[in-house]
Amino acid sequence: MFEKLELLAPSGDLERLKIACLYGADAIYIGGQNYSLRANALNFSLDDIKEAVLFAHQLNKKVYVTVNIVFHDRDLVGVKEYLKNLDDIGVDAIIVSDVVVMDLWRKLKLKMELHVSTQASSLNYEAVNFYKELGATRVVLAREASKEDIKRIKKETGIELECFVHGAMCTSISGRCVLSNYATNRDSNRGGCAQVCRFSFKADNTDQIFSMTPKDLNMVSDIKEMIEIGVNSFKVEGRMRSVYYIATVIDVYRHLIDMVVNNTIDNAYTNYYLSILNRCANRDSTSQFFNGLPGKNEQYFLGRDEVSNKDFLGIVQSYDKNNKTVTLEQRNYFKPGDVVEFFGPKHNVITFVIPDDIRDEKDNIITVANHPRMIVKFKIDDELEQFDMMRIKVFDISQFL
Repeated sequence: MFEKLELLAPSGDLERLKIACLYGADAIYIGGQNYSLRANALNFSLDDIKEAVLFAHQLNKKVYVTVNIVFHDRDLVGVKEYLKNLDDIGVDAIIVSDVVVMDLWRKLKLKMELHVSTQASSLNYEAVNFYKELGATRVVLAREASKEDIKRIKKETGIELECFVHGAMCTSISGRCVLSNYATNRDSNRGGCAQVCRFSFKADNTDQIFSMTPKDLNMVSDIKEMIEIGVNSFKVEGRMRSVYYIATVIDVYRHLIDMVVNNTIDNAYTNYYLSILNRCANRDSTSQFFNGLPGKNEQYFLGRDEVSNKDFLGIVQSYDKNNKTVTLEQRNYFKPGDVVEFFGPKHNVITFVIPDDIRDEKDNIITVANHPRMIVKFKIDDELEQFDMMRIKVFDISQFL
């Protein structure tokens, strides 16, 4: 019997939080407008956090708030009041890296749980037990943890463990990078990372362009083993990612986790979902540190191709059951005759051919949907739901059987 498993999704604003909840996340992590490591995201005001918690709790989902910067003295102004506000709102946990916040959480006797951020770079059981003694109920392990690290930490601590399963990696040890500070005077450990590791550099006296960025993390092929060795929460990176990215990634991992629990997972479905994810983002991905130290195949050195494939075609706004007509907001070019598919949290993937009779919001017949975010209507017999997504049809599970 598996322990309770959690799929944890990122959200940079209320729209993405709602998408993540609807597409199968058990919990959402967000950043406030202060003390969070994604300063360039839209982030949440206290009023936004109230709305987020209310929406999530109605669906029996949890909300965690990141308070995970490395604090300088001037950053401490107002943090006590902020923590009290989060607790009063009903936030389920805060994710922190600095012991000063852990100490405040204890002294204030807050109801919300204390989770230790990956920024603490926890890679051994002694450190995890230290945080456990401070009151933490969960530790987010460093992205650099191997399967053997995870096994040992779980055995020696018994604490809830959260691990990243998908998204960007840091070229340095997570939480220990100063490249951004040095090159741009933006503090990566206080929310200002400029992602210098993704810059392209030119070697002296040559025309050779090189970089030092790692490929993204992708644990689709290892999700069963992660569950078996005791990981409790499976975390997706990407508070600044699009609604399509969040919907696709959360939908895939929801299916995979459920299939492992139900003992219905097989290589065909693993390869199918892996193919879906490989088209969702425009960067290569690997399992990174989980199966051993990454090498040259897990790193970009001599340039990279990150061209968007424009698979995301639209998002459903409504469906008229009487007229069997869908209204959607267009996100990329499509036309009659295109083979597409709809996916969503309440139904299996639906394959569909765009009909000749497509109309704009004024009910005029159009020959192509080519204006960003235009409203488009057409008939489809299959019942759709608000927030279902339409994408180009590329793969079918039968290809992998």
